[in-house]
Amino acid sequence: RVKIRRQKADGLVVDSVAGLISTVQLGILEIHTWNATIDDLERPDRIVLDLDPGPGVPWARVVEAARLIHRMLERVGLESFVKTSGGKGLHVVAPLTPGASWDETGAFTRAVAETLALRQPERFTATMTKTARPGKIYVDYLRNRRAASTVAVFWTRARPGVPVSMPLAWDELSPRVTADRFTVATVPPKLAAGREDPWGSYPKVRQRLPKGSLEGAGSD
Repeated sequence: RVKIRRQKADGLVVDSVAGLISTVQLGILEIHTWNATIDDLERPDRIVLDLDPGPGVPWARVVEAARLIHRMLERVGLESFVKTSGGKGLHVVAPLTPGASWDETGAFTRAVAETLALRQPERFTATMTKTARPGKIYVDYLRNRRAASTVAVFWTRARPGVPVSMPLAWDELSPRVTADRFTVATVPPKLAAGREDPWGSYPKVRQRLPKGSLEGAGSD
């Protein structure tokens, strides 16, 4: 079923296959989810770093950036996963055992973005303004605010060709796998062929937001 819960704002909660089908019947092509569940709205259960390439950035550099963030998170004890956005970039996602607040996860992801921009200013920016983006990758940490959301994994985008936000294994990520490579036409045959879910271990990960500095984590 589809439920609407009224708190400070309306929120759509889908908790069944029938609910998902209902969203299609409502004409919803994109579902964007919070970094928290309805069970604990004030304690995020993931962090997301969105890599948004500016004009002139080769796709290979976006792939390199995702791998760099993967290593940064690994060095502070966080396992992370990667998916295509279905748009222009990649999403690096680290599941969390709820405990940290929105302010804490926001501060941590901002520190990741600003560390990259400080150490490699020719490649990265942590500034949202369009004028700061040409030739650089915008590391969008703002998706970790309480009111923000990110397109759901395996979900379609309202774009030409109907691309899908597709989960990838880290060893599957390459310059050949572009942000919009997977579409509503190509993904079902992959799933029907028994493709192993590269995010299969995601629900089993138990980890908390690390305390302390990112010093040395982004020195690649």
